[in-house]
Amino acid sequence: MKNKWALLLALGIAFAGNAQQAVIDSSRYPRLSNFSAQEDRANIMQQLGIKKLRPGPSSNQSDPNHANEDEQLANPCPQLPDALTTRSGKKITTPEQWWKLRRPEIAEDFEKEMYGRVPENTPKVTWTTKVTDYEFVGRIPVIAKQLVGRVDNSEYPLINVNINMVLVLPLNVKGPVPVLMMFGFPALPAPAQPSPADLEKINMAFKEMMIKNNPDMKAIFERYPAYNPITRAAGPNFFAPPPTGDSPPTEQLLAAGWGYCTLEPGSVQADNGAGLTRGIIGLVNKGQPRKPDDWGALRAWGWGASRALDYLETDTLVDAKKVGIEGVSRYGKAALVTMAFDQRFAVVLVGSSGKGGATLQRRVFGEAVESLAGGGGYHWMAGNYLKYATEESSFGKKTGCDLPVDSHELIALCAPRPTFISYGIPEKGDAKWLDQMGSYKATVAAGTVFKLLGAKDLGVSNDYHTEKMPAVLTGLLDGELAWRQHNGGHTDAPNFQFFIPWANRELKYEKAGK
Repeated sequence: MKNKWALLLALGIAFAGNAQQAVIDSSRYPRLSNFSAQEDRANIMQQLGIKKLRPGPSSNQSDPNHANEDEQLANPCPQLPDALTTRSGKKITTPEQWWKLRRPEIAEDFEKEMYGRVPENTPKVTWTTKVTDYEFVGRIPVIAKQLVGRVDNSEYPLINVNINMVLVLPLNVKGPVPVLMMFGFPALPAPAQPSPADLEKINMAFKEMMIKNNPDMKAIFERYPAYNPITRAAGPNFFAPPPTGDSPPTEQLLAAGWGYCTLEPGSVQADNGAGLTRGIIGLVNKGQPRKPDDWGALRAWGWGASRALDYLETDTLVDAKKVGIEGVSRYGKAALVTMAFDQRFAVVLVGSSGKGGATLQRRVFGEAVESLAGGGGYHWMAGNYLKYATEESSFGKKTGCDLPVDSHELIALCAPRPTFISYGIPEKGDAKWLDQMGSYKATVAAGTVFKLLGAKDLGVSNDYHTEKMPAVLTGLLDGELAWRQHNGGHTDAPNFQFFIPWANRELKYEKAGK
């Protein structure tokens, strides 16, 4: 019998060793590249035949190479590509022509020259619920779920990708409810507390543990028999005032009968160039550097949002036909890109997105193409984007004026779905660097496509050369295409009190009580 158990033990150890070896045996797979951001960019430049990039301007206006903030110098190539004219010169006059002819052309140009292509062989994502909690946000009862989307890495197990998301849904309204997906940092609301009976069990176990650790505690507890070391915190404040426009956006959403989910972009793809051989991009490329038309972080984050939407489509408490996407700054860029390429998203709020988002690439005002291509944001884009900041190369010199597409066409890819472009003001921190005027011009120009598809645009002319940006706090919110500049900083929070009723109207959603 002893020999039998010894044999089984030896077999078990050998099996465990083999299993461990299979996990750590990297010789079966392509070697994982460890490029710095500088090495990665140099690799792309070499692939493209680029010898020298132009440096981006400085955001400090006292520097000699400061960014242009003179509107008279901002438009070196003022004529935008016509969203309603095909490459061959054919005018688009019907919705059918847009969907079959022009829209695919524009999407292809964005994929090739700016944002990169999502590979066809992207792996499957399996969602699991890590935590389910019934809580209160203010006085609103909610169900909160912490979710993990595990990406299948069987083709290249040296890289793990686990997408982090938190979903919060109101329980005081009739479902299913609309949900706004937000790029950010997921966190559960204040956790629900144990029931009185469970809390009593916890206290009994805690007292026993304390007495075991220090027997003198027994006499203390005997002197105060009714005392419990752990007590319940204050419950929901049913006398708290209802959320207002100054309340956090999440509370405003819940009060309006919406749910929200927060998706962590960094869990999909790191926000740096050195991470391009990791994350979902690295996983699909099996740890190898990108090719020039491979996707950048913006498309990767959008891919993650699409996989999160896959999950929401399975949740019976969610109205999957009324899921929106939101983000600010770099995440504003990602929200717009997500909306443009995944037509399942019903509405978008694009906050202070700048270059690579709603601001025209051709404009030379504040942030420039060179700022992204030669700076810390190149990894957001496809490698081909570097061509448009090139000073010396095998193909000559190119600028943003050479791009075949521009941001008005990115906004147009969202049509006719409701699209809200939001900015703050430079005085509060939404810097001129973002070129609010460049985004307004793009929004004006995108209106022709919205109107062609039967949607209402900003309600102004589509002459982006002459239209003046509205005064701060003057919203153009009567159509599916909307614009509002609030008087806050680098955030879209002050616009939520306008976004929510606008979205309710456009999505035909009316909160219904239980």
